[in-house]
Amino acid sequence: MLSETQIESLREHLEKAQNPLFFYDNDIDGLCSFVILRKLIGRGKGVAVKSYPDLNAQYIARVKEFKSDYVFVLDKPLISSGFLEELDKLSIPLVWIDHHDVIGNDIELKDGFVEVYNPSKSGKGHEPTTYLAYQVSQRKEDLWLAVCGCIADHYLPEFAKDFANEYPEYWTKEKIDDPFDVFFKTEIGKISQAIGFGLKDSITHVVQLQSFLISCKSPADIFSESEINNSFRSKYVEIKNKYDSILKKLDDKCIFGNLIFFDYSGDLSISSEISNEICYKYPGKYVAVAFIKSGVSNISLRGKNIKGILEKILKDFEGATGGGHTDAAGARIRAQDLARFRETLEKEVN
Repeated sequence: MLSETQIESLREHLEKAQNPLFFYDNDIDGLCSFVILRKLIGRGKGVAVKSYPDLNAQYIARVKEFKSDYVFVLDKPLISSGFLEELDKLSIPLVWIDHHDVIGNDIELKDGFVEVYNPSKSGKGHEPTTYLAYQVSQRKEDLWLAVCGCIADHYLPEFAKDFANEYPEYWTKEKIDDPFDVFFKTEIGKISQAIGFGLKDSITHVVQLQSFLISCKSPADIFSESEINNSFRSKYVEIKNKYDSILKKLDDKCIFGNLIFFDYSGDLSISSEISNEICYKYPGKYVAVAFIKSGVSNISLRGKNIKGILEKILKDFEGATGGGHTDAAGARIRAQDLARFRETLEKEVN
């Protein structure tokens, strides 16, 4: 959670920025945090960062293209030294809003050039970036976006009660304490998932999705039939079908005692979403879902203190990176090391 001083400081940065560029992590939390801040100030461009694990130097080209005077980085746990060096040459200030603890995040940051707003660094919480953005916005019309971003990051905010009262048709009459109950059982959860699937589209259509979300007044606009969201609705159906098809491949061969280890390949990187649903369906189990492409495995991990377990084993894998939250983390390793990674993880969790 941000302090009142941090909230005011962030608002000052946003007010100063006349042509800001928002780089956000390519997930629901990242996109919703961007939309909330963009709606707040009414200006700026948004770019979904697809590079992993960091915001790398190639994205400097977008800063130059848009002639930006400010850069905001949202929900991205790592920024490359190359990006920072190039941005410094342009004398453009950077505001970094995040909530991750990251293994190996040892970049030196210049005071006055980079301002960091990350509650996890001071032990004051790990609320999603959308939550932090909503702290800054505090606009009631952004409430549904804030809930979408938070539940997708497995966090049930205190203002969920306000949403349930305001939009009962998108909630449930059952008592809900778990954010994934909201995500997988309610209409606002369906909307949140649809927004995430929309990010799997082409860059052109993601830009259209940004504009569409900025124009939305309420959750009722999301699935309303209109020309502006036609591509979004079509992509949701397409991705949902692929997603369900991948999940159907999960069987007993993927269960190793207390660990469910599932890997797949193809043209759709959706390991985070799949790991969340497997974790929801198999409570108490540790879950690892690996997406394999071009000799690299991107792994989404879920389970009690999985971040601590990951920190313990990752040092034994050359060139590996990883980090995240206590019970939800991610790693990137060489595909050739995947079998050994599974065996090492299996020993730890069993």
